[in-house]
Amino acid sequence: MEFYKYHGTGNDFILLDNRQNNIHLTKEQVAALCHRRFGIGADGLMLLDHADGYDFRMVYYNSDGGESTMCGNGGRCITAFAKQLGLIKDKAKFLAIDGEHTATIFEDGLISLHMQDVDGMEVADTHVILNTGSPHCVQWVSDADETDVYTLGKEIRYSAAFMPGGINVNFVQVLAENRLKVRTYERGVEDETLSCGTGVTAAAIAATGNNTGIFATHIETPGGNLEVTFNKQTAGRASNVVLTGPAVFVFKGEIL
Repeated sequence: MEFYKYHGTGNDFILLDNRQNNIHLTKEQVAALCHRRFGIGADGLMLLDHADGYDFRMVYYNSDGGESTMCGNGGRCITAFAKQLGLIKDKAKFLAIDGEHTATIFEDGLISLHMQDVDGMEVADTHVILNTGSPHCVQWVSDADETDVYTLGKEIRYSAAFMPGGINVNFVQVLAENRLKVRTYERGVEDETLSCGTGVTAAAIAATGNNTGIFATHIETPGGNLEVTFNKQTAGRASNVVLTGPAVFVFKGEIL
């Protein structure tokens, strides 16, 4: 079975072409392939499936082997994978677990991915809760570099308020107007990842508070830089949400 490895700002994935529907992996097999010492190593694994009326369907699994909610970096990477397979040229329309997405590949290698609209935020003094295709807690910090992301993120992820499903936790430092630094503890990976697409999207929207208008936010993550653009006509709702960043082919190989 041939596999491909991609990363989006350090958030890395194993990709498999499953248009013939002949790949059936157990949770344990997915976890073994994603293991960084005994497997290929990845934050997640994606199947590119056939979908009537679309270019493909994205099926995403976290590195613990469980099928997960939407992954923004993964959505860009599977779009690049579809181009490598010859399925698309520079535009894609595909299905994911949270519905329809469109993406555009630019000449410089960046990919813009249309995310789902956000309808409602739960705002507190120290954090904001919202769903950008995956549930996120945006936690404000004064220094993201000095934050113990693993310890604090795990504590919040498993807190009673977010059980049984848990939540992704983003530690966000405001660097300047429309400029953020974000580090993320991801459920399913159960550790910090170098980047999280739905997480930076959540951070960008949360950072605008009750303001309305058209926004473009530049975000630094440990794995690289991303941009999130969106419209807010009311304080709690964001539409035309677009995540833009790279999707890099790393290598391909064969699973025997």
